[in-house]
Amino acid sequence: MRHKLAEISRYAGFAAVALIALIALIGAIGWGGWWWVVALIFLALTAVGIRDMIQTRHAILRNYPLLAHFRFFFETIRPEIRQYLIESDHDEEPFSREDRSIVYQRAKNDEGARPFGTKKKVYEGGYSWMTHSIVPTHLDRHDFRVRVGGPDCKKPYDASLYNISAMSFGALSANAVEAMNRGAAIGGFAHDTGEGGISKFHRFGGDLIFEVGSGYFGCRTEDGRFDPEKFAKTASDDQVKMIEIKLSQGAKPGHGGMLPAAKISPEIAEARGVPMGQDCISPASHSEFSTPKELCEFIGKLRDLSGGKPVGFKLCIGHRREFMCIVKAMIETDIYPDFIVVDGTEGGTGAAPMEFANHVGMPLTEGLSFVHNVLRGADIRHRIRIGASGKLIHAYHIARAFALGADWCNSARGFMFSVGCIQAQACHTNHCPTGVTTQDPLRQKALVVPDKAQRVANFHRNTLRALAEMTGAAGLDDPRDFLPYHFMSREGDGDMMEASDLWTYLPVGFLVRDVGYDNEVYRRRWNRASADTFKPPEPIGRKLTNRDVKSLEAS
Repeated sequence: MRHKLAEISRYAGFAAVALIALIALIGAIGWGGWWWVVALIFLALTAVGIRDMIQTRHAILRNYPLLAHFRFFFETIRPEIRQYLIESDHDEEPFSREDRSIVYQRAKNDEGARPFGTKKKVYEGGYSWMTHSIVPTHLDRHDFRVRVGGPDCKKPYDASLYNISAMSFGALSANAVEAMNRGAAIGGFAHDTGEGGISKFHRFGGDLIFEVGSGYFGCRTEDGRFDPEKFAKTASDDQVKMIEIKLSQGAKPGHGGMLPAAKISPEIAEARGVPMGQDCISPASHSEFSTPKELCEFIGKLRDLSGGKPVGFKLCIGHRREFMCIVKAMIETDIYPDFIVVDGTEGGTGAAPMEFANHVGMPLTEGLSFVHNVLRGADIRHRIRIGASGKLIHAYHIARAFALGADWCNSARGFMFSVGCIQAQACHTNHCPTGVTTQDPLRQKALVVPDKAQRVANFHRNTLRALAEMTGAAGLDDPRDFLPYHFMSREGDGDMMEASDLWTYLPVGFLVRDVGYDNEVYRRRWNRASADTFKPPEPIGRKLTNRDVKSLEAS
């Protein structure tokens, strides 16, 4: 009997609503007036309950008509409840409240000082710190620059050490793109267009890094191939300072993308060079090259078509041997990129499959150190600048990236925060509450361009000022003088480790000549790498796959 009552009780809410609807309907027929209002409300709820019981998509609604809607409601607002009521200052989801707050403060020119001491647990594993000098230096400048452009570059670019990372118009709203470009113009730093091409909202004076992705948006033929004439016309514009070939991005390396036709506005179609009414496809790989040597030749081609501007590529490290294939191709073709941007798997995106965002690609620390050491080992590091991107939003992480080998840093979500992003994580829904990542005209009107442009410039300036102060505290004259030994970390509850013990600078030239040093991890992959193909040697140098085993057994 008790079990039967428990089974029936799940319909109690629906039964109560239906009973109230019946009573209100009788009252409305008898006395009219406000009874009709109550009757209509509860009749509507009763209809919803009946629909819940007969629908077939959600089992919980069939078992708990009406009441189950509360579950869906609380599930919808769960991120906001966590962010505003439960999350601590240091929970990373994916950026902690403390990290977001420092961006907001610097963007508004508010005081960023901390009273009463650190909130970090300095004796727990994972805590890291910078070593300082007893004789610190005083730096009266913060506009640090690095010249990008090798011997084959006719128009080198003096880039800021901190720039806006690749974000396409389409992923960002028109107002967000315009605010960032105006802010870049005020602050004198670079704005990466992302692979979506150069839109009219990029044309407000900020220096541009024109990103060329696998879809060749802004420089493509009607069938999606690379168009040299369109590229040359775009790249020759004085506002374009560098060209970046996107091989992969950290948040979803090895994965293409699609912008549905429904989201393509006339402005997006114009910027990307795609027709209205058709899905916009970004293939997973480029059609202009498929081998390391062809990539190098494409780099040389873009440099010539652009009139000698710096050309490089961006990637998230995957198979380490494949990057070494590219390095070998550089040496054999004598065509070198002017820069390489290393993106960590912690990088952001508008939308990515969960498995890719969480488990594909190398984190920035390991990827940056690897690229730096391979270029050193091949004795070509002096020819190529390295950029770094992936959750670099305050001075400590930027300084640490320099210590690992970076020449400059990029940030995407840091500058998104500066224009008002609140980490609602609704980028893929077109319902961004602050107008940053939506194409909804009404929603993006909330983002006031002149105000946000100044905040972009403020964030950049104040971050570099903080970087200058950290540089001085370490007794250095330039942020790029940071080395691994300037940083330490706690590996356990008591053990300290110097970063130089973990992220060592390997000897120059050790991969290409005898320098009295060898590294088995690097050497094994270097020997297997080929300038002619990305494919691994078969079967030597790798374990047999299940397919290989089955093939051998069958034979």
